[in-house]
Amino acid sequence: MGVDIARVEKFRRQPIDGLSLKRLTEAGLTWLRTNQQIVNSLNVFPVPDGDTGTNMVLTMQSAWNEIKDLGTRHIGEMAAAISQGALMGARGNSGVILSQLWRGFSRSLHDKEALDGPTLVRCFTEARDTAYKGVVRPVEGTILTVAKDVASAVEEALGSTKDVIALLEIAVKAADESVERTPDLLPVLKQAGVVDSGGKGLFFILEGMLRHVYGESLDTPTMTVQPLSGMQMQEAMEDVEEGQDYEVVVDFFPKEALDLKKFYGRLEEIGTSIQVGEGEGMYRMHIHVPTEKRYEPIDYILELGTITKVAIENLIAQMDSLHKGKTSQLQFSTVEAGQIAVVAVSPGAGLSRIFASLGVAAVVEGGQTMNPSTQDILTSFENLPTDKIIILPNNKNIILAANQAKEVTVKKVEVVPSRNVPQGLAAMLSLHPDGELGPVAEKMIKAMESVQTGEVTIATRSVEIDGVQVKQGEVIALLDGKLVVSALSVEKAVLEVLKKAKAEDNELISLYRGIDLENAEANRIADAVRKQYPSQEIEVQDGGQPHYQFILSVE
Repeated sequence: MGVDIARVEKFRRQPIDGLSLKRLTEAGLTWLRTNQQIVNSLNVFPVPDGDTGTNMVLTMQSAWNEIKDLGTRHIGEMAAAISQGALMGARGNSGVILSQLWRGFSRSLHDKEALDGPTLVRCFTEARDTAYKGVVRPVEGTILTVAKDVASAVEEALGSTKDVIALLEIAVKAADESVERTPDLLPVLKQAGVVDSGGKGLFFILEGMLRHVYGESLDTPTMTVQPLSGMQMQEAMEDVEEGQDYEVVVDFFPKEALDLKKFYGRLEEIGTSIQVGEGEGMYRMHIHVPTEKRYEPIDYILELGTITKVAIENLIAQMDSLHKGKTSQLQFSTVEAGQIAVVAVSPGAGLSRIFASLGVAAVVEGGQTMNPSTQDILTSFENLPTDKIIILPNNKNIILAANQAKEVTVKKVEVVPSRNVPQGLAAMLSLHPDGELGPVAEKMIKAMESVQTGEVTIATRSVEIDGVQVKQGEVIALLDGKLVVSALSVEKAVLEVLKKAKAEDNELISLYRGIDLENAEANRIADAVRKQYPSQEIEVQDGGQPHYQFILSVE
């Protein structure tokens, strides 16, 4: 579909007020959601938990929920509501930075009825400045750089045009070019052969707005086929969106070359959350559909070729089961007024039980692929009977959201920046509930230094990072967030990462079994570890985390 010139000219003649911004925001969200899996696939490390696209979609969805029933034409009021929704719904580092961009954008519209070109330029520059101020150590080659390049481009263009649509076109072009340059600024991106995912997400939001102005489709994604191992299947969900009652996954061999554009187009008529993967001639189709359409994808694919496998999952039942079975069974520590309460983010039921046994007052379910929002973290402690709170994010991608929750509460909050679960567990051992908040938090931070963390999973693509050659489907291990091992088995990866951690110089090795690893296999590997390290104490516990066969700690 080409540009609708008449539509563009009509848009150009009308004042861009609050309702116009509302429609542009919805378009940005829609186009980002359409291309969500493309953003998710831009993972630096070849691990099966790319979630930037999901985090940005959920952040934008929260912004949209705030304004969907708002009818004000005052653009300042509409922008303020968007900013508030994005703030409370922000998930992951990318989502928090996106919320800061909206915060800056809205500031420049505070007293405005409508938007003109110079004001739009100020919106982009204030968005850039606010986002940079919100990050302690800004890293170039990320979404921040893309925001900066967009602001610079429209500032420069203001001398030659004050037309809002022309400036939006310049912004989209600048974002696109900036994303392509990110690997030159951030070496790890170049090593991984990807562009920055957060920057790409910001580009899709801006491009979606421009496509809305042009009258172009927002429902058909840029066509992609990803490796089968890189597809993100449905994980634990907090809510099931309308029309996403069932998840359907179909493996098939097409009779002839697959027309990807036509394939996507037909699937878009049936459902949402569409993914397509391919490996050695076999395709896998993933889609979410309403109940009455749960067999339509299967019938359609039967027309295209030979089906080898079908999986249908009731997402509503799955969600109900998860809500009934997780934190409801945990026994948390009782906290009295004046004491310190600790809130921990946990990626698995077993790990949640361990945190509860160590004295946390609340657990927020989350981790890789399911980063909790600012609101989720805030809700976890707002009703606790004390004003002294410590938050353990236990994931590097949740620290910014935890800090944002700290900023929007009247309670006294300290964020102990644990980047993984073992750091969080080590910090809990230094908790003194009756102590002073600041000194206790400092002690917990100090305690994190005593632990090294390993993570074992399956590579989703072939790549070379930090001198480690990885082939898709191999077992890999990260040590304190750095890729260090590629192996042919989980046992080999565990032993290699322990060697890298110099486990023989430490006293305790703890292995937390993931949900995808059989208990018997975990115990067999633990026996191999005991044989290799007879002088160390070896603990094996059920972690219940997704994606990672083992999270392990050495201390």
